[in-house]
Amino acid sequence: MITLKNVILRRSAKVLLDGATVTINPGEKVGLVGRNGAGKSTLFALFNGSLHEDGGDFYVPKQWRMAQVAQDMPETEESATDFVVGGDTRLAELRATLAAIEAAYEANPDDADIGMELAHAYTDLADAGEHDAVPRAQALILGLGFKSHELDGPVNSFSGGWRMRLQLARALMCPSDLLLLDEPTNHLDLDALVWLEAWLQKYAGTMIVISHDREFLDAVTDVTLHIANAQLTRYGGNYSKFEDMRALQMEQQQVAFSKQQDKIAHLQKFIDRFKAKASKAKQAQSRVKALERMERVAPLLAEADFTFEFKEPGNIPNPMLSISNASFGYEIEDAEPKTILRGVSRSVLAGQRIGILGANGQGKSTLVKTIAREMGALAGQVTEGKGLNIGYFAQQELDVLRPQDNPLEHMVRMARELGSAVKESTGEQALRGFLGSFNFSGDMVKQPVGTMSGGEKARLVLAMMVWQRPNLLLLDEPTNHLDLATREALAVALNEFEGTLMLVSHDRALLRSVCDEFWLVGRGVVADFDGDLDDYQRYLLDEAKRLREEAKIAVRDAAAAIATAAEPVAVAAAPAPAASDPAAATNKNPQQRKQDAQGRQQRSDQVKPIKREIAQIDERLAAAGTERAALEARLAQPLPSAEIAEAGKRLKTLNDEIGRLEERWLALSDQLETLAA
Repeated sequence: MITLKNVILRRSAKVLLDGATVTINPGEKVGLVGRNGAGKSTLFALFNGSLHEDGGDFYVPKQWRMAQVAQDMPETEESATDFVVGGDTRLAELRATLAAIEAAYEANPDDADIGMELAHAYTDLADAGEHDAVPRAQALILGLGFKSHELDGPVNSFSGGWRMRLQLARALMCPSDLLLLDEPTNHLDLDALVWLEAWLQKYAGTMIVISHDREFLDAVTDVTLHIANAQLTRYGGNYSKFEDMRALQMEQQQVAFSKQQDKIAHLQKFIDRFKAKASKAKQAQSRVKALERMERVAPLLAEADFTFEFKEPGNIPNPMLSISNASFGYEIEDAEPKTILRGVSRSVLAGQRIGILGANGQGKSTLVKTIAREMGALAGQVTEGKGLNIGYFAQQELDVLRPQDNPLEHMVRMARELGSAVKESTGEQALRGFLGSFNFSGDMVKQPVGTMSGGEKARLVLAMMVWQRPNLLLLDEPTNHLDLATREALAVALNEFEGTLMLVSHDRALLRSVCDEFWLVGRGVVADFDGDLDDYQRYLLDEAKRLREEAKIAVRDAAAAIATAAEPVAVAAAPAPAASDPAAATNKNPQQRKQDAQGRQQRSDQVKPIKREIAQIDERLAAAGTERAALEARLAQPLPSAEIAEAGKRLKTLNDEIGRLEERWLALSDQLETLAA
């Protein structure tokens, strides 16, 4: 077990832990929580051995193997698979041992002792999982969102976020008794996050994780360690149970403190009144001693909560925008455009709160970027309502901030670029006050952004977005660098926002609290998702399983092809007849040929009506999308109330019909894939 006894930890002159005493038992899954700056990362450094305690006793069993995610960006031409396999330190040690023994055996092949060592080395390698190391590594890589064709791609060919996923896979590959994870979800999409939860729930060792994702902590932890006011407190249960227990504890502490203050006041009143009277001096003195012996209950030190709100939009067009039979994707220089989504016909109405779901790489960010005017549609139309004002928070938005400039300079520049109808709102004092509401107070408004934490940068981007008074919010993973308190403040602000919201996030607590409908981006289309987030998690796990099966088939086929190329004589002696090979067909008996022909005809008879119905649905969807776009454009104009009612009724009918058609289209497509398989 891991034990801390009266541990003191300092960072420079600041005491982060003062007399911390706690025990972590083998196999426990621990969530380490606390405000930013409370000392979570410093305590992690104690756990991983890179920092020593300043006082007290700390113990981790010496025989325990530890795994953690390396924080440096990997720079190597190794393939993704080889890089992750290298994370199995036990396997690497045994491979090195085997190589040394093999070299010795080649020099002395008649040495029986070396021969025995060689046999033991091979046995140890087999026990360590040498035979399935590559499949295990590839399962981790695919589970974290990579595609099967990327398994052999060099690590350096991936972007920073994807390379950090490979570091996570490498840590999971390492056999360990203690697994340390510091914000493992930061670079993950929701599909990879769901997979990681399932993997960690099966992990047999002891795990300590720092995370600001409430639902992730609830899913993978059974103990919570809370750092606050230089104290470390253990709570049995996940994060939600910790919150409940802490709230009760704080309430009880406040009640006990109030009662004690009343008692102290009563005793002090008696002392003050009778200390000068000889007849009461003895009683007064006993009360003085009682006060001295009293163990004081500490007052409740409430942590300062961060709150903010979005300003009321200047106007709210309805519809906000309409998309008609559009294709979204990327322009490629000197090549055909890469189309990700086709036949997109959607409307975004005033007051909608849409969560955008979809497995990694299916086009969520492409959809949001196109709506945000960062990219143009490849085909079709995107019609904006009059006065549409978009507030866009992108994952890369933090990188766009100028590192050398401070928050005040960012705000002044934005105010000048956009202009303002109210001059006093753009004055330096007004902008300072506005930044103060986002916890940029005092000298922080003059601090270079490059020296700030990721959470502080994210708050600055939020402040800049709020100041613009948008009526449509497009948020693409806004919580990556936010702590739990700021995430809760964002959820409150979004719930009070009077405009329209479109949100891409792997934070399920945020999605649950602010979205009341979901769009599913997948298989080249955008459709309504009728289930809740629990249904979506099941869908993601099924999709991940399907992709892993496809990858296994691809690997098996590749291995078969290599074997065929390497053994041409054996293949010629015993050919495997293919259904499409005429020579093979002539070797079959007439009855077999008749059965094959009947099977092909039967499949053809099943496929034709499905394809015919899909074509009819495509035609009807295009017509309905065109009519819907025309209706929405009409509704954006001033009309008599009777015409507005009629048009609105027709729009609802069309939306319902389009939803049914899209569901039918997906069901038919699944049938086609099943028949093809």
